[in-house]
Amino acid sequence: MAIADRDSPTDVASGGALDRDAAEALARTFRAVSDPTRLQILSFINGSARGEAMVSEITAYLGLRQPTVSHHLKVMAEDGLLVRRQEGRTAWFSITPERRTAIADLLS
Repeated sequence: MAIADRDSPTDVASGGALDRDAAEALARTFRAVSDPTRLQILSFINGSARGEAMVSEITAYLGLRQPTVSHHLKVMAEDGLLVRRQEGRTAWFSITPERRTAIADLLS
C-alpha cells in the first residue's frame, strides 16, 4: 500500500503512470512528511503502546510549544495521515488505520 493511496486512481506500485490528481495527492503527502518534526511526531505516535498520543505528550517529547505541535498535527490530519479524537479538552491523535503500514514502512 502506497503512503499516498488516498483515492488514487492509479496504482503506482504496479508501474502505472500518475495522473494529475494522483500526483497532487502524492505531493501533498510528501510535503506533509518532509518536515523533521512531523517525522518525529509520526514516529512517536507509531511507537506508542496505545497507538495514539495526546498533544501534551507530543509537546513534552519534542520540547516544543503547543501551538507549534498543533500546527504540525493539523497539516498531517488535513492530509489524512492522522486521525484526531477529542475526549473532553484533550485531543488524541493516531495514524489513519489505512495508512499505518505505509507509515511504519516509511519510518523503518
